[in-house]
Amino acid sequence: MKKNFTDIDLNRSVGNLLRLGVILSVITSLIGFIKLFTEGFKMPKKYTSLNMGSSSEKIWGQFWDSLCKGEGMAIIQLGILLLIFTPLMRIIFALIGYSKEKDYVYVVISSIVLAIMAVSFFTGYAH
Repeated sequence: MKKNFTDIDLNRSVGNLLRLGVILSVITSLIGFIKLFTEGFKMPKKYTSLNMGSSSEKIWGQFWDSLCKGEGMAIIQLGILLLIFTPLMRIIFALIGYSKEKDYVYVVISSIVLAIMAVSFFTGYAH
């Protein structure tokens, strides 16, 4: 017999997803902090010397290069990205759950929220 997907199941699953995202983010960030301090990180004397580049492609490229090298700062940034993506995954997960429940009002609302988050994320680097 097939078990129906209920609101309680959806809430429990979303709660577990949020917990997992935060735990992974914290563990990743802690690993990054440990790695950063073993690398001998020193705070810069002048923060004006920190140049982030002018384009998002350059920033993402530097991030991926640093992450592939296993640098502590990039691992911390990965932990922060995991924390940022956790609510996004929650909305996607809830959207799927609402679709299974055939609760189309919440499907539309979740889709609108997801679209707003996607637009704000992808246009965040516009100057």
